[in-house]
Amino acid sequence: MLEHPILFLSGKGGVGKTTVAAAHALGAAEAGRRVLLVSTDPAHSLGDALGTELGGEPAPVTAGLDAVEIDPEAECARYIERVKGNIRATVRSTLIAEAERQIDMAGRSPGAYEAALFDRIVALLLDEARPGEPGGYDQVVFDTAPTGHTVRLLTLPELMGAWVDGLLHRRGAHNRDRAQWLGDGEVPEDPVYELLNERRRRIAAVRDRLLDRERSAFVFVLTPEHLPIEETRRAVAELAEHRLYVAGLIVNKVLPEAADGAFLAQRRAAEAEHLAAIERHFAALPRRYIALRGADVRSLDDLRAIAAQLRAPA
Repeated sequence: MLEHPILFLSGKGGVGKTTVAAAHALGAAEAGRRVLLVSTDPAHSLGDALGTELGGEPAPVTAGLDAVEIDPEAECARYIERVKGNIRATVRSTLIAEAERQIDMAGRSPGAYEAALFDRIVALLLDEARPGEPGGYDQVVFDTAPTGHTVRLLTLPELMGAWVDGLLHRRGAHNRDRAQWLGDGEVPEDPVYELLNERRRRIAAVRDRLLDRERSAFVFVLTPEHLPIEETRRAVAELAEHRLYVAGLIVNKVLPEAADGAFLAQRRAAEAEHLAAIERHFAALPRRYIALRGADVRSLDDLRAIAAQLRAPA
């Protein structure tokens, strides 16, 4: 389940994806594999889990293990600048200012974040990490953002491939019309067409890797609670619609069979330390505490009981 060269760990926020991803990557590295651990979660908790400071480029953590935290905002800014550079090389100087204004507006539109993040993942898989290829990493493990964002990200190759195909078709028709206007019948060189064609090639290459069950797998981390289970069910079904392979589940935070009175007392003592730390670190902020319930939150009455705790006097 966890041996594919490209491994995505996904799940609802708070189920322990980062801990599971870090544990697996470390274990794989200590077993002799060369592993790159990649966080695409804006929360940036991977460095905390590994006890080291991470940035936007792969950095060594321990023997055989490198890690990187992708900064979506930085990637979006880099992506926009790259698009502007392409535009400057292909449009008349009188149009550059307006073109850049339109690009800046597009950079703030829905989907720009995912497109930039996907572009970075493409570069990692094809150019830098090259998992499973000679000279590349044995495995690239992705510690992803919460489920919904990850599902949108992983279905982008299909959507962007169709979009670029449409642009290539229209650009090709424009070039053929232009050749007829010039009268010589020879299609002129078009750097925009070449850029689009290269982008199409890279999108197709990554899509092939993601759809290859020998290369890529998606594993969902969840806790034995109602909401993570329901969210995982929906995500597994949606990935299946896009022919993305889900290799299995990791059920996290399960109470051990030996959880007797001594175990619970130990947990309560550990919790007391954490509560004291919260009081110490966040003394200036209002705080409310919700008691652990004996059953899942599955009804409006369950929600009302929690709301009562939130309204209770401090």
